[in-house]
Amino acid sequence: MATQTINTDEYTLYPSPQNQHRVLFEHQKFVAHPYALIHLPDFEFAGRVSLFAAHRRADNKMGQLVSCELAEDLARFERLFKPD
Repeated sequence: MATQTINTDEYTLYPSPQNQHRVLFEHQKFVAHPYALIHLPDFEFAGRVSLFAAHRRADNKMGQLVSCELAEDLARFERLFKPD
């Protein structure tokens, strides 16, 4: 079954097939590392999260968008994510 894209004013999003929640939450972080492995369970989030392959329309950059239900989960991701 094909996964539907999500189009917003800022992004074209392609949900990860491994998402438990295919929802775009309020707290979001775009990372310009389209091939970085982001394994969401490793971050031990308190709330719901989702991951999308993303095309940012403003500058045509490809990357990934992490979307979190809770602001503290986004802060945790920003603190712990190391693309290298």
